[in-house]
Amino acid sequence: MKALILVGGFGTRLRPLTLSFPKPLVDFANKPMILHQIEALKAIGVTEVVLAINYQPEVMLNFLKDFEEKLGIKITCSQETEPLGTAGPLALARDKLIDGSGEPFFVLNSDVISEYPLKEMIEFHKAHGGEASIMVTKVDEPSKYGVVVMEETTGLVEKFVEKPKLFVGNKINAGIYLLNPSVLDRIELRPTSIEKEIFPKIAAAKMLYAMVLPGFWMDIGQPRDYISGLTLYLDSLKKKSSSKLASGAHIVGNVIVDETAKIGEGCLIGPDVAIGPGCIIEAGVRVSRCTVMRGARIKKHACISSSIIGWHSTVGQWARVENMTILGEDVHVCDEIYSNGGVVLPHKEIKSSILKPEIVM
Repeated sequence: MKALILVGGFGTRLRPLTLSFPKPLVDFANKPMILHQIEALKAIGVTEVVLAINYQPEVMLNFLKDFEEKLGIKITCSQETEPLGTAGPLALARDKLIDGSGEPFFVLNSDVISEYPLKEMIEFHKAHGGEASIMVTKVDEPSKYGVVVMEETTGLVEKFVEKPKLFVGNKINAGIYLLNPSVLDRIELRPTSIEKEIFPKIAAAKMLYAMVLPGFWMDIGQPRDYISGLTLYLDSLKKKSSSKLASGAHIVGNVIVDETAKIGEGCLIGPDVAIGPGCIIEAGVRVSRCTVMRGARIKKHACISSSIIGWHSTVGQWARVENMTILGEDVHVCDEIYSNGGVVLPHKEIKSSILKPEIVM
């Protein structure tokens, strides 16, 4: 079985982290975002993953070569020379996706984090006999999204309503699809939207079915949602395999700590924290609702909340970092500095406090 992951563009919403790495390689819960998806695909028998990409394919492929061997899965790239939207990349990768077996293939949006119930999706797809299956998820505020209107019992999709003004339903496209090869005959090689152009046609032919996603879902393509997604992910991890979570007197709630990280005396870590490989958390530090990426150092008595600390960055003694502060790679916050929502580009030193949310170039 094969799968295509829509990697796409420059990851501008997750800057400054994406100035150092392509977005799918940015760590989420201590491993690259895209690896969560590749591992889930491998687990249900996918043998080849195609990355639809228009930005830094060499970086991606070099990085993923290690994982190809570790996971025993083939990873290739299909590179766009111009942005092709969400359907055009399928037409471009047609030869990689069709192998003559007639088997359906998965398509995933690389920003989406969930429990990936892909095995159940295969069963659902076989049972309804349609041409395409999409995952949908329930949201509290459907007016911000494209809503999928469907028959509750069978899952048959009736129509799509983009950002509805009046309530038509609360299920939105979750960015995980299982498509028969015949869907590729509907897509031309040009910039095309699968949600706005292709799926409505399949729905009109009564060949599109939607399955409601069990468990959590989050598009982690921007910082606030990235932090919320970490909370949901760690909560799900607790239910499924709580042995992966850290424990001890200094841990509060759900926390994941890489085995190579060092944590000093008298710290309080959590809830909803990921501490990456080689990190050093010195004595008396307080960390909550945040990610501390590989090689970062948090000095004595610093306090960090609702923030992302980029690779190899340092937060000084008694510093306070909060309110969606994002430090890019190799940023150094001096002692006793306060950052209220500062977004700091890589390789900077912060010597004076950031009193209101702003970008530090």
